[in-house]
Amino acid sequence: MLHQLSWKVGGQQGEGIESTGEMFSTAMNRLGYHLYGYRHFSSRIKGGHTNNKINVRTTSVHTIPDDLNILVAFDQETIDVNYHELDATGVILADAKFKPVPPEDCPATLYIVPFTEAAKELGTTLMKNMVAIGATAALMNLKDEVFQSVVSEIFGRKGEEVVAKNLEAIAKGHEIMHDMLDAAGIAEGQFELAPGDNQHRMFMIGNEAIAMGALAAGVRLMAAYPITPATEIMEYLIQKLPKFGGTVIQTEDEIAAATMAIGASYGGARSFTASAGPGLSLMMEALGLAGMTETPLVVVDTQRGGPSTGLPTKQEQSDLMAMLYGTHGEIPKVVIAPSTGEEAFYDMIQAFNIADELQLPVIVISDLQLSLGKQTVEPFDFKKIAIKRGKLNLDNLPELEEKEYFRRYEITEDGVSPRVVPGQKHGIHHVTGVEHSEIGTPSESASNRQAQMDKRMRKLNYVNFDMPIFIDAPNEEADVLIVGFGSTKGSIEEIRPLLDAQGIKANHAHIRLLHPFPTMEMKPLMDAAKKIIVVENNATGQLANIIKLNMGGHDKIINLTKYDGTPFLPHELLNRVKELLK
Repeated sequence: MLHQLSWKVGGQQGEGIESTGEMFSTAMNRLGYHLYGYRHFSSRIKGGHTNNKINVRTTSVHTIPDDLNILVAFDQETIDVNYHELDATGVILADAKFKPVPPEDCPATLYIVPFTEAAKELGTTLMKNMVAIGATAALMNLKDEVFQSVVSEIFGRKGEEVVAKNLEAIAKGHEIMHDMLDAAGIAEGQFELAPGDNQHRMFMIGNEAIAMGALAAGVRLMAAYPITPATEIMEYLIQKLPKFGGTVIQTEDEIAAATMAIGASYGGARSFTASAGPGLSLMMEALGLAGMTETPLVVVDTQRGGPSTGLPTKQEQSDLMAMLYGTHGEIPKVVIAPSTGEEAFYDMIQAFNIADELQLPVIVISDLQLSLGKQTVEPFDFKKIAIKRGKLNLDNLPELEEKEYFRRYEITEDGVSPRVVPGQKHGIHHVTGVEHSEIGTPSESASNRQAQMDKRMRKLNYVNFDMPIFIDAPNEEADVLIVGFGSTKGSIEEIRPLLDAQGIKANHAHIRLLHPFPTMEMKPLMDAAKKIIVVENNATGQLANIIKLNMGGHDKIINLTKYDGTPFLPHELLNRVKELLK
């Protein structure tokens, strides 16, 4: 029995490829397997090649593998684009309708299966995907009943007859594949997995975990404009946030989204916005406003390929410098980079707490692979959640002297001033985007400017973040320290023990708090390594440059970059690390 299976379905966008992957992976999740799925799709509504690759394992997994066991193809392009991932033990299940032809160097076994024809006989060609699911079940020795609850959930609203027809299509696919295997003298279950543990786990994309984290943090307003790959955060909260007394507003653009979130936050409501690179470019002036007015603001950046429209549906991590240094002038800000669904949930809660406690903008920086990759997520521990509003004072304030104003921007040791909400008695003060005095009135005094700037920047000395770095460092002295951020964590996790097994002492540090940079935590790890390889999906080695800026180590640091729009795969990364260490 296998302990890992890689399965991929491909075809043209609009053919139900995503829903086929959803059907397969949800069923596997309910059997207690760990999963990680990544969807390749084009930046168009219909047409163009798309595929959905699912990694199924009996143990934890945070990435897709290089290889492939089963490829379900609904057109020739799917075979031509993906066959190189298969080896001699792999199988292609191809729809007979397009008359599939294997490439000359294809090592896998091709089964030509009448998906469309069988579905048509059952009433509609739309069910060809269900026939393919049935064929997959035969290869994996799965009972058709495994898919029954999923089919009922997806098609139940259309009536019992539709549910029954789809289950019949799955059974038909299983029967056809059984007969084909029998004719070839092969028993069912060529790709049978060792049993899952039947434990209940969630299965979600990173954007859903981000949205759930915002809910748990007590958010009451999301203002946003739709953009790939951030839109699912807004779509999730449109359904859920009104149940908690909140609302989602789709604004006319990202400038309005950011300023509306600032306004709601000034009014005392936890609020945020989410976008991708192009939208974040528009928000930069608003981020400066939040920093100058010391208004809490949480912004989610789901990175994608750039610049300009770039590669809107492809993986990249090239917004890092922009998020750290993109605003005009200097403001304190915090930048957090989760790398898994669990981290995305908990880091959102920390982001809101930090924004409130330090009264500054916090950017949660994701990437397309994390935001749209669907993964197994352990049940959240709600006992870990604490809501911290900092120096927000909603109680009675002491009376002010005649013509006196509330010292909203009072100079304090930690840089954080008392905060009130509009209309609060004895809390009257000015708010302006120009430099100001302790009561908020405009001031161009040199001494006031320096005092207020120093006050704001002192906040960064008090950032309280639970886990600034994920560390997997079993070697006291390492040949190499591999460093990354965001979704590259999964592939690095896979290869670190493989390097150790091959005689290369490897440690792994994954940075979650990017600004202010965790120099104290990184220093012993860097000192213990002969070489430091920084893995990132951009062309200029932005994280490597940030490390050099904060830590030095220029003679040790080696860039390992990838910027073709695809994520790092484990063995690809393994080979590149070994090559760099020669």
